[in-house]
Amino acid sequence: MENLQSIKTLHNGVEMPLLGLGVFRVEDGQELIDAVKIAIKNGYRSIDTAAIYGNEVGVGKGIRKGIEDGNIAREDLFITSKVWNSELGYEETIAAYEDSLTKLGLEYLDLYLIHWPVEGKYKAAWKALETLYKEGRVKAIGVSNFQIHHLEELMKDAEINPMINQVEYHPRLTQKELHNFCREHQIQLEAWSPLMAGQLLDNEELQEIASKYGKSVAQIIVRWDLQNNVITIPKSTKEQRIIDNANVFDFKLTKEDMKQIDLLNKNHRVGPDPDNFDF
Repeated sequence: MENLQSIKTLHNGVEMPLLGLGVFRVEDGQELIDAVKIAIKNGYRSIDTAAIYGNEVGVGKGIRKGIEDGNIAREDLFITSKVWNSELGYEETIAAYEDSLTKLGLEYLDLYLIHWPVEGKYKAAWKALETLYKEGRVKAIGVSNFQIHHLEELMKDAEINPMINQVEYHPRLTQKELHNFCREHQIQLEAWSPLMAGQLLDNEELQEIASKYGKSVAQIIVRWDLQNNVITIPKSTKEQRIIDNANVFDFKLTKEDMKQIDLLNKNHRVGPDPDNFDF
C-alpha cells in the first residue's frame, strides 16, 4: 500500500487498484465528467459505475478527457460497471454488457458485476458473465451485495468463482463472517459506501483517532479499509476531497486503533438489505 497506483491481484491474476472513485448518485453531466477527469489527473486509476446510475455516458467522457489530459493509456485504467436487476437473464445480460460498453465508449470493461442477487435470476446472469470472460471481452467478473448463502448457491454451478464481491462496508457494518468466507474462497471484498454516506464523519471516536494522526475521519476510514485488505471506492465530485480521500499512503493505523474501529460495528446498513429488497 505505497501509493494510489497500488494494486491487489485477483484470483485470476488481474491487478485491480486498491482505491478508486465511486460515482453513485452523481448525475450525468459536466460535474461528473470533471470529477472523473480530476480523479485520473490526480492519480486514480479505478472508476466504478453501474447501468442503474444512469451516468455511464458521462463517465466515459470523463475517462476520455482523463486519458487525453493525463497522457495515459486506456490499459492503465480499471473500469467497473454492473448489470441491473431487470437484465438478469443470459441473453439480457450479454445485451446489457454491450449497452454499457456503448454508453461508456469503451471496447471492454476491466470488471463487470451482477448488481444484486435477485432470486432465481442471478445464476443465468452469471453464465453470461462467464461467457464474456471466457471470450476475453471482460478482464474480471464478480458480484455485488451477495451474502454467504448467495455465494454458496452461485458457486454450486459456477465454472468460475467470482473475483470480487462489492458490498456495503464501513465501521458500522464490518461484515466479518462474509469477509472471512470471501477470503477463504479467494473472492476479493470491495467496499461501497465506505463513509456510510457521510454519517460517520462526525463520530467522536473516529475524530479522536483522526486527530492523533493529523488526518480526517474520511482518511482514517479509507485507511482502515485498506489495512483490512478491502478495496474501496469513496465517492466525491469535489477536487480537494478526491485528492484528500487518496492521501492515505503516508501513515498506518496501529493494531489497537484498527481494533477500536472494528468495535464500532452495529451491523447497521444505510443501503438495502441483500436478503430483503424488492427492486
